[in-house]
Amino acid sequence: MRSTLSRRGFLAAGGGLAAATALPALSGCSSLAAADSDPGTLVVHSQLGTTAPGSPTYLSALDRFRKETGLKVRNLVNGDDLAQVYETSRLARKEPDVVMVNLYDKTLAWTDVGATVDVKGYLDDWGLRERVLPVALDAWTDNKGRLRAFPYFATNWPVAFNRALLDKAGVGEIPATGDQLIAAAGKLRRKNIAPVTVGGNDWTGQKLLAQIIQTFLTEDEARHVYATGDFGSRGARQGIDYFVELRDAGVFADKAQGLTSDSMTTQFNTQAAAMQSAMSSALAKVPEPVARHTDVGGWPLAPGAAHDKPTILRTYTLIGFWISPNGTKKIDAVEKFLRFMYRADTVSRFIKEAGRDMALRSDAVSSDFPLVAAAQGLGGDVGQVLLPDLFVPPAATQPLITATSTSFTRGTSAAKVRSVLEAAYRGV
Repeated sequence: MRSTLSRRGFLAAGGGLAAATALPALSGCSSLAAADSDPGTLVVHSQLGTTAPGSPTYLSALDRFRKETGLKVRNLVNGDDLAQVYETSRLARKEPDVVMVNLYDKTLAWTDVGATVDVKGYLDDWGLRERVLPVALDAWTDNKGRLRAFPYFATNWPVAFNRALLDKAGVGEIPATGDQLIAAAGKLRRKNIAPVTVGGNDWTGQKLLAQIIQTFLTEDEARHVYATGDFGSRGARQGIDYFVELRDAGVFADKAQGLTSDSMTTQFNTQAAAMQSAMSSALAKVPEPVARHTDVGGWPLAPGAAHDKPTILRTYTLIGFWISPNGTKKIDAVEKFLRFMYRADTVSRFIKEAGRDMALRSDAVSSDFPLVAAAQGLGGDVGQVLLPDLFVPPAATQPLITATSTSFTRGTSAAKVRSVLEAAYRGV
């Protein structure tokens, strides 16, 4: 089933559909059915407000905004189902005014089908363009020149290495090559320590698999692979072979195909595993005793790689502020809210208090989150591969995660891995 809604589905919903649509309940907040009931209240829909990293800072910012402006703000909270809940509310014409979500899967189509509006004019009219990193503006701009949302959160995605566990296993140096990684994995296993923990059954494994496959791909080649699902090129096949070699040599934790991001984080934070590929929000959660002897770096390379340094992922599309059609009716309040959230002091608090990477200019450093700060400072010490999210067709997103679990299953041949990856694109 395609995950995007058609233009007709979004724009042709009449009163009968709106009345018949059952709106999903939201945890800890009022229903979206009441989202447009008060024209004097700004309604913001986000994943921040419960346990998501940065939630306390965000809720504090909302309180300060209310006090400074006198405006009422209602914060609606959803987790991974936010995009689906928003689409349902939009069909009923009861969508919130501002949505805070990443550019991924369903949301890739929102601006094109009129579920949200092009914000480029607002960004310029409100004088906020210079606050945004140019690379973030590029990432949020679609192929028709429309700016989908106001960029906000970014992330670094390096590899975390527990030096104490590596030392315990007799691994003298942090692995920088595939051969070194395989040798380290053998030594760690002899000490009953999992080498690399990964959520092979969810998005974390999908990202690491994509990163490893890109070992032999240039950025342009990788963009083609993930936009089309054609994994038949020489570089893509070499990358799959490299992944299979690492997997069958025992580099990944046992039964990685069934692990999730939560189990991955638990294994690393409890020192049951020596390495993990972790985005900034996960690095911020590493306990201080573990962080004290953890280094961050890139994924080890194989001979003949298209990169000259171990690689990491980076993205500037983690969370943006999208404006809905309802939001354009309250545009003065939306402007005040965006100006406040873009203020240097607000941005600085997310960096310092929550350890968040930002898509905005700031001199602040995540000093209380040493691994996040270390990842921010990697710079030219690592190479960078493409995050495939912006190029994978939405209909292939979930099938790719299913294919990822198959790929992490020991004994699955390289040919089979290629087959399941390409099968994820059928019907796109």
